[in-house]
Amino acid sequence: MSNLPIKTIILPSLNIENLSLFYDKKPAFKGINMPIHGGKITTLIGPSGCGKSSFLSCINRLVDMIPNTHIEGDIRLDGLPILGKKIDTLNLRRRIGTIFQKPNPFPFSIYKNLAFPLKEHGIKDKNKIEYLIEKNLKNVGLWQEIKDRLHQNALSLSGGQKQRLCIARALILEPQILLFDEPCSALDPISSGVVEDLIASLKDKYTVVIVTHNLAQAKRIGDYGALFWTENNIGTLAEFGTIEQIFNSPQSEITSAYIQGIRG
Repeated sequence: MSNLPIKTIILPSLNIENLSLFYDKKPAFKGINMPIHGGKITTLIGPSGCGKSSFLSCINRLVDMIPNTHIEGDIRLDGLPILGKKIDTLNLRRRIGTIFQKPNPFPFSIYKNLAFPLKEHGIKDKNKIEYLIEKNLKNVGLWQEIKDRLHQNALSLSGGQKQRLCIARALILEPQILLFDEPCSALDPISSGVVEDLIASLKDKYTVVIVTHNLAQAKRIGDYGALFWTENNIGTLAEFGTIEQIFNSPQSEITSAYIQGIRG
């Protein structure tokens, strides 16, 4: 009997080319060039105010919602430019899920938190909705903890549970890319560890980009790293490379000093 071919899932990659973002003509960051590899975790590190979160908001086009912003350069998702005016941003944000620093569940039931985005995207079948809710709560390790509380207000959950619910809410739309903006910084150490382990487990199924100020966390879960820096109050990219390179053999003096705690 012949061996059947193994199906390989090709996860999407991004390529950032000479990207700059301006708020009221003032640059938040300029000239960013880097790849984001499919099926890997890319960690963005660097001091506050160097453009890391703004960079994420360009990838999912949330920056469009901020008045008087202007983007230059290019972002390509599997070779296709995503910054043009003809791009369906609703569909783009379905493909690119986002989890923010502070857990932000909607102020209604756990069930409705997960059913709401499905209904917004046209999924009305109750059985399918219930299946997807259970599946994604299991994916984030919440099902056993809250399966008997689905109709309680989501705001009654602990901080770590709220963040995992927000991750489940992002996953339920079946994205291909996940953006995390300091997802553990508002959590206690135990909850932070649970969320970090969850993020680490996602990279075989998703392309992940995470902003973190926790260098140990970046080293633990990252495959690639990018150090953002500021020059004349403008965000720049000081170095991009594998996590091993960034932490063990940095090419930039800035990276070396930042990793050692001398700068930043």
